[in-house]
Amino acid sequence: MRTRLTPRQQVVVAAGRPLPQLTDPLEVELRVSAFAGLYARDEEFWEGVVAHLREVPSRRSAALLTALGHLLPGRPGMWAREAALEQPRPRWDLGGLTFGECWVGDRSVDAGYLALLCGYAYGDERHAVVYMVDEISGSLTRHAFLTRQVDDALERLGQQVRLEPITPEAAHWLLSRSYDRFERRPGLGVSEDVHQTRLLVRRRIALALGQVGTNAGSTASTS
Repeated sequence: MRTRLTPRQQVVVAAGRPLPQLTDPLEVELRVSAFAGLYARDEEFWEGVVAHLREVPSRRSAALLTALGHLLPGRPGMWAREAALEQPRPRWDLGGLTFGECWVGDRSVDAGYLALLCGYAYGDERHAVVYMVDEISGSLTRHAFLTRQVDDALERLGQQVRLEPITPEAAHWLLSRSYDRFERRPGLGVSEDVHQTRLLVRRRIALALGQVGTNAGSTASTS
């Protein structure tokens, strides 16, 4: 007897339909982070989704399980990784993520925020996330802009703040504190981009801090 899905679970499973056709791992992360982030810590929700995908092998099931295995925290991510091993691997590889340069600029005196630019890459394809951390409101990340135009973003940010290099570990430790606050109080006012990229960012925090138990199965190195 197949696992019966709730309407919300059906929406998430249906959202995974395009994943097998994609070739860009960053696009996979963005899509899955956007539609799965709302339910990230709902174990009962993911228990049903993973059971259904395991019972209905397909390219979509394999792709969605693989992506969820990288992006979901805790036991749901572990369940997804185990189920993904039973199905063919997708065309893209989320395990190829590496870290690049990270920069920090402080405008807490006149503007009240800390700006972080963290670089990443899949192979030769670079990208970055620019984080705006509100120092006045307890170091809450208000914005998280993802861009593929890394050099342009760095130049633009450098025109607004004096940037200094920071290690990926230090940068993501700051982000971890900020996102912990957000997780405890999800009703705090943050922009939609923070919600949509939350799982993507949380994955990078876990990798940078060596929290392999949070997103085991992913690998990353500092370039």
